[in-house]
Amino acid sequence: MNAPARRPSYRVTFAVVLVSVSTYSLLQSLVIPVLPIIQHGLHTSQATVTWVLTVYLLSASVATPILGRVGDAIGKKPMFVLSLAALGVGSLLAALASSIGVMIVARAVQGVGGAVLPLAFGIIREEFPRERVTVAISITAALLAVGGGAGIVLAGPVVDALDYHWLFWMPAIAIGLATIAAFLVLPDSEQRNPGPISVLAAGLLSGWLVTLILAVSEGQAWGWSSPAILLLAVGTVVLAIAWARVERRAATPLIDLTMMRLPAVWSTNLVALLFGAGLYAAIGFLPEFLQTPTSSGYGFGASVTASGLFLLPMTVTMFFAGIASGRLSVRIGAKPVLLAGSAVSIVPFALLTFAPTHRVLVYTATAVLGIGFGLAFSAMSSIVVESVPAGQVGVASGMNTNIRTIGGSIGAAAMASIVTSGVAPGTVPRLSGYTHGFAFLMSAAVVAAAAALLVPSRRALAAAAGAPEAGGEAPLVAGNDLAVAE
Repeated sequence: MNAPARRPSYRVTFAVVLVSVSTYSLLQSLVIPVLPIIQHGLHTSQATVTWVLTVYLLSASVATPILGRVGDAIGKKPMFVLSLAALGVGSLLAALASSIGVMIVARAVQGVGGAVLPLAFGIIREEFPRERVTVAISITAALLAVGGGAGIVLAGPVVDALDYHWLFWMPAIAIGLATIAAFLVLPDSEQRNPGPISVLAAGLLSGWLVTLILAVSEGQAWGWSSPAILLLAVGTVVLAIAWARVERRAATPLIDLTMMRLPAVWSTNLVALLFGAGLYAAIGFLPEFLQTPTSSGYGFGASVTASGLFLLPMTVTMFFAGIASGRLSVRIGAKPVLLAGSAVSIVPFALLTFAPTHRVLVYTATAVLGIGFGLAFSAMSSIVVESVPAGQVGVASGMNTNIRTIGGSIGAAAMASIVTSGVAPGTVPRLSGYTHGFAFLMSAAVVAAAAALLVPSRRALAAAAGAPEAGGEAPLVAGNDLAVAE
C-alpha cells in the first residue's frame, strides 16, 4: 500500500493565497480614481466609461458563487487556478486595450476572478491546522478590504510616473506568477461536496444577480422610474423566485437554501450587505469629495495622488485591525469583534457628516474607518467559513462576497442620488449633498451594528454544533476554534 502523498506546508499555501487575494483586491479599486483619465485616453463618454466598473461587478456576481460551488464539488485548486488565469488574461487584455470596447471585455474577463476569495477561504479551511484557521481567514479578509483602499492610494502615483495601462500591467505580471505558483504548489482538495450542478439553477441565479446589480448600478443614469429600471426590477423578482423554487426541488442544489438560512449565515450576510454599502460608497465618493476644487467653498482641490493619501490611514489601520480581529475572535468570539467593528464604523461617518472640511478630522475619520472595517470584515468571514460544512465553504463564502457587492452597488447608487440631488449636470455638487450622503452612511453603520446583535453568540453556535464527546474532536464553529483548548 502506497503512503499518502505529502501535502505542502500550509505556510507555503498561505503565501500563494495571500498574493492572489491581494492582487485581486487591488484590481477592484485601481480604476475608480482614474476613470476620467481612461475616458480621455480611450476617447469615450462618461456614460460609457462607467461600464468599466459595472461590467466587472456583473461578471463577478455571476462567477463568484458558481465557481465557488464547482470548487466545492470537484476541488478548489482547479477553480482557483482558473480564476487566477481569468484575472491575468483580463489584466493583460486591459493593458493592451486601445478602445473602450476591448477594455469593457477585459474587465468582464477579470470579473471571473471574483471566485478567488471564496475558494481561498475554502483552501484555508481544509489545509490549515484548526487552531490557525480563524487568524488566517481574518488576515485574508483584511487584505481584501485593504486592497480596496490601497488601489485608491496607488492609482495616482502609478499614473503620474507611467500611465494608466500600468494599472493593469503590474497586476498581470503578479497574477501570472501567482497562477503558476498555485498550479505547482496548492494541494488538491480532500473534502468535496459532489453531485451534478444544475445548469438551470446557475442560469436563474446569474439572471437575477445581473438584473439586480444592473438596476442599482444604472438607476441614477437611466432614471429610477424609467421603463428599463422597472423592467429590471420585475425581472429580478421573477427570476429570484424561480431560482428559489428550482433550488428547493434539486437533489444537489447549486446554493443550499437550508444552509443560507442558518442563523449565523443569514445574520452575517445581512451585516455584510450594510458594510458593503459603506465601504463601496466611501471608496467611491471620498476621492471625489477631496478632489473638489477649493473654489467650491468646501473641497481640498486634491489631485488623484493627494486624494489617495487621505485614504492611506484607512489602508494601514484596516490591515492591522484585520490581523487583530482573528486573534480576538479566537479569544472572545467573533460576535463581540463584529459588534465592536460595527460600532467603531459609526464614528468616522459622523465626523465626515459634521466636520468634513477639516483636514485633520478627515485623516482621523479614514483611520478610524479602517479600524472598524478591518475588525468587522475579518469577523464576518470567519463566522461564515466556520459555520458551514467544509464542503460548502466555497459557495457560502461566494454568496457572502456577492452580498457585499450587492450592498456596495446599492450604497454607491444611493450615495450618488443623494450627492447629486438637485444639481445640474456638469456642475459641482453642493456641500450639503455630501454631508447628507455621509449621514446616510452613518445611518447604515448604525443599522449594521443593530444587525450584528442578531448573529448567534459563541455559546449558541457551540450548542447548535453539538458538544463533543469525551475525547472526541470539537466542532469548528464561528469565531471559536474550540480545538485551541490545550
